[in-house]
Amino acid sequence: MTFLKNLSGFLRIEHTFFSLPVIFAGAFLAAGGIFSARLFVLIVLAGTGARTAALALNRIFDRKIDRENPRTTRRELPSGKMSMGEAVAVAAAGALLYFVSAYLICPLVFLLSPLPLVAFTVYPLMKRFTSLCHFGVGLSLALGPLGGWLAVRCSFEEMLPAVVLSVFTFLWISGFDIIYATADEEFDRRRGVFSLVARFGRQRALLVSRISHLLSFVFLVFLYILSFQTFFALLPLLLCGYLLYLEHGSFGQVDSAFFRTNILIGFAVLFFTLAGIYLP
Repeated sequence: MTFLKNLSGFLRIEHTFFSLPVIFAGAFLAAGGIFSARLFVLIVLAGTGARTAALALNRIFDRKIDRENPRTTRRELPSGKMSMGEAVAVAAAGALLYFVSAYLICPLVFLLSPLPLVAFTVYPLMKRFTSLCHFGVGLSLALGPLGGWLAVRCSFEEMLPAVVLSVFTFLWISGFDIIYATADEEFDRRRGVFSLVARFGRQRALLVSRISHLLSFVFLVFLYILSFQTFFALLPLLLCGYLLYLEHGSFGQVDSAFFRTNILIGFAVLFFTLAGIYLP
């Protein structure tokens, strides 16, 4: 039971609840409606496996920094609750689940499957040499809607709606990660960890985050004009804009913003997509 508790804390499975909805939004866009239960399960497994590998790699690479940071020192690796061997095994299991699921989806998805893992490996390292590290996180998760589209179509044809959704995801997650970095502003500056907050200060960094979120909403509106233009899709679209606005009132409580507002944004985007497809 102790191992399972540590594993749950290490993986933070709840993080998956804002990445999976945008993957499924891309899949529903590609299908224009319902797709097979088999594909639904494979997308869940692939998304969960990729997210598990990504988070495990992040924790492995950052274990020394986490040990020095008072906010993260109680995480499983720096506190010794989980060994390096266990963490590597979790990362390997996640990657294996992801690759097997990608193989079962279609040949094109399997051929492209290493690309997200490359992104997941690079972005945790970016904080060591560039203040643009937030956009590495955004780029990694922006691959989700494209993956969902390819899982259904197994083709790059007519992919513009998925690309627009991917750009939204890139800007949304990048903007949030800047907010998240405010929790470690002083530590990052002392430790030499790169972030926009540490380099330019909180106010300037949050301005970049606001611009990023404003642009993300613009791309969501573009998707509405491009693909839907229905009244019922307008309601979750406006909800997404409101939730993005709320994030900038809660940057002092980044854990709350992450676990609540961002999960709601992910599902609002999925409902926006489903409403655009199914409701007039």
